[in-house]
Amino acid sequence: MTSVREAVENRLGLRAAGEDQADAIVRGTITRYDPDLPVAFQGGVANQVDVTRRLVRLTVRVEIYDQNAGRTLWERNALTVEGDYETGREQDGIDKALNLLITDIVDGAQSQW
Repeated sequence: MTSVREAVENRLGLRAAGEDQADAIVRGTITRYDPDLPVAFQGGVANQVDVTRRLVRLTVRVEIYDQNAGRTLWERNALTVEGDYETGREQDGIDKALNLLITDIVDGAQSQW
């Protein structure tokens, strides 16, 4: 999740600080990870079905907490993002899902400013 942290910092213009010195804290927990959900099929030979596209689904709990005010600025308890990919290219799906996660976190943070 380093890529998520770095992207959130860059897109929001934030800089990393120790938790005891930070004005705000972004916390996240992966609550569910489904890496291999079939979503597209194609008929194969001998009555077989081949999966041609798959889906990564990631559900997280995210909170942006303002330490100065002592309150949560924004949170989602079950933020779900997905990324589709061709069979054998799971990383493509993960990358798509993480990009959506980053966008949702940034949009959520900006909605509070």
